[in-house]
Amino acid sequence: MATSKTRAQRGRTKANTRRGPGASGRKAALWELRLYVAGMTPTSVRAFDNLKKICEEYLQGTYTIRVIDLLQHPALASGDQIVAVPTLVRRLPGPVKKIIGDLSNTERVLVGLDVRPARTSGVPAR
Repeated sequence: MATSKTRAQRGRTKANTRRGPGASGRKAALWELRLYVAGMTPTSVRAFDNLKKICEEYLQGTYTIRVIDLLQHPALASGDQIVAVPTLVRRLPGPVKKIIGDLSNTERVLVGLDVRPARTSGVPAR
């Protein structure tokens, strides 16, 4: 009996100490991301490619991406109050955050998603 408790406790410890970005000893959060686009334009494709690269590097399998083409589903724009495309919306973890553009500035995307804190150097951001 003592052996099985030890194994069970070890299993819980491993699950609780699995670290993801921004995690401080708790399980990695599931990131629910929505990318709103208007057709398969070069900017939309670039935004998706940039987002996928960032997610694979920094969120490591703890994310879902839903691409919503507003040319096919225009009514979905009102739910997240989309006014420009491409727009990335972080639904989870809360609060909701939005980033507009092709997501080519990795540092700004990471700060906007709260994956990485803003740099506090004396140089202003461009």
